[in-house]
Amino acid sequence: MSTSQPQRPIPATIAAVVRDGHVLLVRRANPPDAGRWAFPGGKIDAGERFEAATARELLEETGVRAEPLQVFDAVDVFDRDDAGALRRHYILIAVLCRWQSGEPVAGDDAAEARWVPLEALDGHSLATSFGVAELARKAAALSCAAP
Repeated sequence: MSTSQPQRPIPATIAAVVRDGHVLLVRRANPPDAGRWAFPGGKIDAGERFEAATARELLEETGVRAEPLQVFDAVDVFDRDDAGALRRHYILIAVLCRWQSGEPVAGDDAAEARWVPLEALDGHSLATSFGVAELARKAAALSCAAP
């Protein structure tokens, strides 16, 4: 009889880039939340600093370069199968970033990438991953205060 050990949480990073009243989002091509709009990001490689992972994932998914400024939140994401069993547990480190260059072009595992007006997150016109609107508002408030 085999017993399956629970997987350890997977550390990942998400980049919150706010510019001119817009936030940079990607439409996810893969689970979890395939088809939904979310922040660009991904897994942190072993030995990689979270700031480097943030900048790397942002560039890979959007073609945008940004400077990671500060961690401003952390979010648990539980990927479950249809029966409710846990497949993966991600811990997403939300990093505020300052845009440096580039315009969004979908790459890596993003189906689309674009600047989304912050007010568009208040309605239901855009299918977003859980918590995106709240994190975007936090990032916008912090980016106004960032030097």
